[in-house]
Amino acid sequence: MSNHSPESETSSAPAGGVQSVDRAISALEILAQCGEAGVSEVAAEIDVHKSTAFRLLGALEARGLVEQAGERGKYRLGFGIVRLAGAVTGQIDITQQGRPVCERLAEEIGETVNIAVMQEHYAINLYQVRGPGAITAHNWVGQLTPLHATSSGKILLAHLPTKERAALLTEAGLKKVTPRTITAKTKLEKQLTEARERGYVCSLEEFEIGLHAMAAPIRNPDGRVIAALSASGPSYRFTEERLHEVAPVLLSGAEEISRRMGYPG
Repeated sequence: MSNHSPESETSSAPAGGVQSVDRAISALEILAQCGEAGVSEVAAEIDVHKSTAFRLLGALEARGLVEQAGERGKYRLGFGIVRLAGAVTGQIDITQQGRPVCERLAEEIGETVNIAVMQEHYAINLYQVRGPGAITAHNWVGQLTPLHATSSGKILLAHLPTKERAALLTEAGLKKVTPRTITAKTKLEKQLTEARERGYVCSLEEFEIGLHAMAAPIRNPDGRVIAALSASGPSYRFTEERLHEVAPVLLSGAEEISRRMGYPG
């Protein structure tokens, strides 16, 4: 390992940091293509001095993005790459695996179906299919919604460890979005317990007046809840009674996406 700081080559020029990032990415791409490569090979490919390549690889190794192969002087991609990629590919996979299920559910339930994940103290919608009965063209994709006021947010909250959930709610606060938003922690916790027991949760005009929604959890191969599958529609049609009536359909859809994600069930 080099004793040089990874910043040492960049401190003299403002653009150096960007150049270093570009070179580091090039080095990662070379290792991805070759499987493994030595310092000299990397240096030649990215057209830098061997000492610069050594420092770049050292900095990447320190972050777990590359590791030294069995043969001394050879480098290969490290498991840190998997950790970073997992944050994105998991979400891409959810939308890919969920697409046919969402399309079928939207048709069967007749309402808009969404897949959402947690991002900091929000639920963010990744994918949406509008049902045949949808009366508005509102696109929820990319929209950050409060966890405590939405069905997706509540099902994601319900499956967090107790301490993590408490810290998150303290940080986010329980803002009253509509007159029907639950703002009392004890009442919310009671609803989250029920959600874990029956497998789904409802939001009745808690995020938007005139809008009802329900959500069920999507799990990864380890059984951890990684996303929420929701159905939403106008309260005059998607009544509380109707929500409970179609709950088995939503639960079945969430279970199917979970299986597609590798959850054994």
